Amino acid sequence: MARPLASFHLIVTIATLLTVLGLVMVLSASSVEAYTAGGSAYSLFRQQILFALIGTVLFYLALRIPIRRLRQWSFPVFGISVVALFLVLIPGIGTEVQGSRRWIDLGVVSVQPSEIVKVTLVVWGAHLLASRRSEQAPLKDVLVPLVPAGMLVCLLVVLEPNLSTTIALGIVLAALLWFGGLPVRLFVTIAISGIVAAAVLALTAGYRSDRMRAFFNPGADPQGIGYQARQAMYSLADGGIWGRGLGQSRAKWSYLPNSHNDFIFAIIGEELGFLGCALVLGLFALFVYTGLRIATRSVDPFLRLLSATATTWITAQALINVGYVVGLLPVTGLQLPLVSAGGSSLAITLFMFGIIANAARHEPEAVAALQAGQDGRFSRLLRLPKPEPYSPAKAGAARARSTGRAGERGRGGGARVPRRAGGAQRSSSQGRGGGQGKPAPRRRSGESRGTSSARATRAWEPTYPMPHAKERGRYR
Repeated sequence: MARPLASFHLIVTIATLLTVLGLVMVLSASSVEAYTAGGSAYSLFRQQILFALIGTVLFYLALRIPIRRLRQWSFPVFGISVVALFLVLIPGIGTEVQGSRRWIDLGVVSVQPSEIVKVTLVVWGAHLLASRRSEQAPLKDVLVPLVPAGMLVCLLVVLEPNLSTTIALGIVLAALLWFGGLPVRLFVTIAISGIVAAAVLALTAGYRSDRMRAFFNPGADPQGIGYQARQAMYSLADGGIWGRGLGQSRAKWSYLPNSHNDFIFAIIGEELGFLGCALVLGLFALFVYTGLRIATRSVDPFLRLLSATATTWITAQALINVGYVVGLLPVTGLQLPLVSAGGSSLAITLFMFGIIANAARHEPEAVAALQAGQDGRFSRLLRLPKPEPYSPAKAGAARARSTGRAGERGRGGGARVPRRAGGAQRSSSQGRGGGQGKPAPRRRSGESRGTSSARATRAWEPTYPMPHAKERGRYR
């Protein structure tokens, strides 16, 4: 763990192990239903393999994306994903399956925009909060437009309807606000409001209220609304400590609905036993440790927010899936990341793992090792570019240029860069004037060097006009 690239190698290993385990278990759990439906036991497995290959390509591309480009493209890509959420609701564009309009059929593959918007919300939200918190913007500028945009996305997903993905998006938004430093009192208010809204949505639709009744009274209708959860418990109990053996599940013979998707953890417990379940939970626990390690070791505030939020989202989704399979939570339909069958979910989650791995390569020690040529066999094999070291001075200069362009557009041109963010401009004027330019302002009393450096980390903020930090006040 003391090696510079330990976090990077852990993320790659965890993603590989979970994906391989998921492919094996999808083949085992789906073979019976696939053979019954189409005469081939490998039809669903081939589809999962295809999306795993797509996800591997996305993982590699995420490793090669420069952090600056990732931030620059965050808002346009988020906007495109929101437009896709609108389009999927239009009959003729969105494909309806089992009463939900969630997919857009592209011919070869079907894309689920609600899965894509999870990643785009994480990246854009981290970019926005990192930019504005470094400016010490007032609370209103932190919440707007992030919270309204998150609520709009949740509303569009509810209209599909898809409550499980809405819960995942709510977790993403809550994680962004928590790690972004939202005051605890306001965070608790927003969290309670979200829980109340989720409870209302769970009790309004017929199938969702049936799931709630089955959770609170599982023995009321064991052959009806409580059948799936009951069969999952039987499957787990049948596995014991060592399991019945790979491929030897009895529940997959049409006893457990969605055994290859929502309830694949029950098949893991039946075939691989308690040890197999412990392996899956151990991998996710290791992912939590690695993701938070990357967040704490990163010096870039954007990467800190991104890594912590993505880790929270993926881990929470896994815990919710395991929770309703073992009977601790109501059935929601959230998939087990990288393990459950589901093409869009697998590819998008692998892309998110690639972004986290990219953040791991930007840890200070990792950057120093890679710049010194200690890139290792894996990086040389993939021909990954060397990460650029994070520099608060360069970040401040980039932020100054961005603010200057925004000011020129807002006032019709001729705007100057604000003095506090324009250290590079003062230096150049001093050079032209032979030392006659104005000296740099002295640091105010009580302002530490760390605070000054934090204010200089505002690179790649959106280029729309924003008031200066001095005019907007500070956090209380």
